Amino acid sequence: MGSGQTVTVFGAYGHTGRFVVSRLRERGFVPVLSGRDAEKLKALAAAHPGSEVRPASVRDPGSLDDALAGAAAVINCAGPFATTAAPVIEAALRARIPYVDVAAEIEANTDTFARFADRARAEGAVIVPAMAFYGGLGDLLTTAAMGDWKSADEAHIAYGLSGWHPTAGTRAAGAVSRERRDGRRVRFTGGRLEYTRDPAPTLRWPFPDPMGPRAVLGEFSMADVVTVPSHLAIPEVRNYMTVEAAGELSAPDTPAPTAVDEHGRSAQTFLVDAVVRSEGVERRAVARGRDIYAVSAPLAVEAVDRVLAGRTRTVGVASAGEIFDAEDFLRSLSAHLSLELPD
Repeated sequence: MGSGQTVTVFGAYGHTGRFVVSRLRERGFVPVLSGRDAEKLKALAAAHPGSEVRPASVRDPGSLDDALAGAAAVINCAGPFATTAAPVIEAALRARIPYVDVAAEIEANTDTFARFADRARAEGAVIVPAMAFYGGLGDLLTTAAMGDWKSADEAHIAYGLSGWHPTAGTRAAGAVSRERRDGRRVRFTGGRLEYTRDPAPTLRWPFPDPMGPRAVLGEFSMADVVTVPSHLAIPEVRNYMTVEAAGELSAPDTPAPTAVDEHGRSAQTFLVDAVVRSEGVERRAVARGRDIYAVSAPLAVEAVDRVLAGRTRTVGVASAGEIFDAEDFLRSLSAHLSLELPD
């Protein structure tokens, strides 16, 4: 448990940031609320009496240093991460504290590995990108499915969402990614990221019960195409998304998520089906839960807790499946996820 340790949350007043702040408090940590909008931070602090507010901007390194001063770790929840990740990582390295983010942006995560891997390893620092629903959960499930396999021919991570009401942050991050890709799609094939203008294929994915077979967009690449191959020898990593959810994401008039319970969660449900195949043999790991934004909070906070407790397998820039015991990590989230893992 947190035992009163201080954790700075950058982007604390954002949709996911609010869930992270609440989860930190539940786990016994003391969150420091940070971000560029001082008024929004004060409003959030009113809901969490005793919370310290430290406004900061990625354009002002000194303000970031102040925001992280005395903290045991930092969780970056402020997108677009193409803009925020590097400055906050630099501040974490100066402060000599672990960095965790919830970035779903493929390019931002690729940048983090490329820019900071050697330096973080040399300094013994811990940087965990994409420690969220996209990137983190898929990587943990795929790693758990791999078990004792040293390599596999292919990994398939299918997202069965009941719907997808994107936040303003999701829309902003998506716009940045599309601009960086010049409108192209990205996929991981042949052991590398590949950009294409071909339309995404539509097919049916055999989701486990109770969802069952559903129409999905193939090659609907998410952060898993960065996190999974960063440590697993799998030359083909593919994502799939239910057609209805993909349609809601792309529609400009889809409203933001609406809270329907006392925890602030929406009614959205999800099923993540991770399948690895090697020489005709198939292994599967499945997670079911509710609200992709809300579940990112226990993922990120559990990561911080384990890093600070020394329950890690490596240093440097590392994805969830590489730095943590994947199966044990997933089982620790039993209050938030229903799991089916290989025996």
